[in-house]
Amino acid sequence: MSFVPYFRQARAASTGWNLWKTFMQSLVFWGVFLLLLPVSLRWMEELVGWPAFHFPGQLAAAIALFVAASVLNVWTAVTMAVVGRGTPLPTDCPRHLVVAGPYRWVRNPMAVAGLTQGLAVGLGLGSWWMPVAVLAGGLLWNYAVRPVEEEHLEQLFGDQYREYRARVNCWWPRCSALR
Repeated sequence: MSFVPYFRQARAASTGWNLWKTFMQSLVFWGVFLLLLPVSLRWMEELVGWPAFHFPGQLAAAIALFVAASVLNVWTAVTMAVVGRGTPLPTDCPRHLVVAGPYRWVRNPMAVAGLTQGLAVGLGLGSWWMPVAVLAGGLLWNYAVRPVEEEHLEQLFGDQYREYRARVNCWWPRCSALR
């Protein structure tokens, strides 16, 4: 069974409307995965008597990592809305294949950014379970969501997507891509 039918291209809309929809979607995702989930995990850790971990420079490192990942995430979302003329949601997919901006270096910069944001929040909270949740989310995304998304992109964009996929890695940039 393929889940590709659940993916739909965005209707033609202004860049401003696509940016607004992307912003609202990001608020929901960030609220759930970067606020509710981490705070809930930390609360459960406290319930079972696990103290938060602490080390010198922890908060500064967490903030720096979160800001860097957030900049990447926003850049990715704006690129998708402006260049792709759609949003990150499968039910409102870009109308054009996005290979610009951070998509030049990795095929899934939004996933890289989101997972890194999750690690940063876990680090800031001193949560033992947040890195486990981030790893689980990354594995789920890589093995359950990504194949369906890539099947959809291949159906939509054909050879253009196959060439892009052959040239650009999923998670880690190739050294040649950084030049």
